[in-house]
Amino acid sequence: MTQRYSHIAIGANMNSAHGGRRATLEAALALFSAENMKIVAQSSWYETPAFPAGNGPDYVNAVVAVETTLAPAAQLAALHRIEAEMGRARLKRWGARLCDLDMLAVDDAVLPDVATWRRWADLPLEAQMRLAPEQLILPHPRLQDRAFVLVPFAEIAPDWQHPVLHKSASALRDARPLAEIAQIRVIS
Repeated sequence: MTQRYSHIAIGANMNSAHGGRRATLEAALALFSAENMKIVAQSSWYETPAFPAGNGPDYVNAVVAVETTLAPAAQLAALHRIEAEMGRARLKRWGARLCDLDMLAVDDAVLPDVATWRRWADLPLEAQMRLAPEQLILPHPRLQDRAFVLVPFAEIAPDWQHPVLHKSASALRDARPLAEIAQIRVIS
């Protein structure tokens, strides 16, 4: 079986039956091993404004690196099971969330292909708010646009290279506006 190395963004801006935002995410992370995903690195915890702006309370975010033998689609299914276990219901696109687990990258995979990745990466914001892909797109097509993901990602994988943009996680983070970066506060 092929060993894969994945990066996953985790976030919450609502309390759950497990407690506050961070307690909920810690409970979710405790379920990774049962899904054949071994956490090998974790960023600090960050507090970040909701995206898009004004779309609910602030988030607690982090990024984890995992080793797994699961194929990307199976990893996504496992993450959805963990979200459901935490109580997440997928009711509104980009709505408030008590547990959000997003696959950022799996090794240097581009799925399903570069042309499809570019189509989703170049989608205007208005369309992003309405449309969701029916298939897994890797790397995450919004990764390069979101400081709240890039700050913790670059903390644990600064040299990771985007397989389409050919820039490191650190370079992608550093390309975000300073005002955006300044809104991200480390909480531990």
